[in-house]
Amino acid sequence: MKTYMAKAQTVERKWYVVDAAGLPLGRVASKVAAILRGKNKPTFTPNVDTGDFVIILNSDKIVLTGKKLEDKYYRYHTGYIGGLKEIAYGKLMAERSDLAVYEAVRGMLPKNSLGRQMIKKLRVYKGSEHNHEAQKPEVLKLF
Repeated sequence: MKTYMAKAQTVERKWYVVDAAGLPLGRVASKVAAILRGKNKPTFTPNVDTGDFVIILNSDKIVLTGKKLEDKYYRYHTGYIGGLKEIAYGKLMAERSDLAVYEAVRGMLPKNSLGRQMIKKLRVYKGSEHNHEAQKPEVLKLF
């Protein structure tokens, strides 16, 4: 029996839309990362980007469980000496919830050029409106 290896130019990609209102951040991020990677397809190949496009709506209504809104921090470095910045997730979710969801999904993808290619297929919106109707996205029910 031969092993199937997907080719990058023969991959068929679909568009999915996920309504994240009321769902936990980590659970949404892990499911979306698996779809971006292509692990939901029988043609999954680890060294080829076989994933689909994903649109996440209502990122401002996504939930963090426990005391993560007060205790968890988003940290980044400016590149200057002593330039470590940190923002509490309570403030981040209030101001830039789309960034919080984007970074959660990005952290679950491979840390190489393949992961950087996969994250380009993710779109995150704060509200329930998006401008990708021409791609005819399918509604994806995560839970």
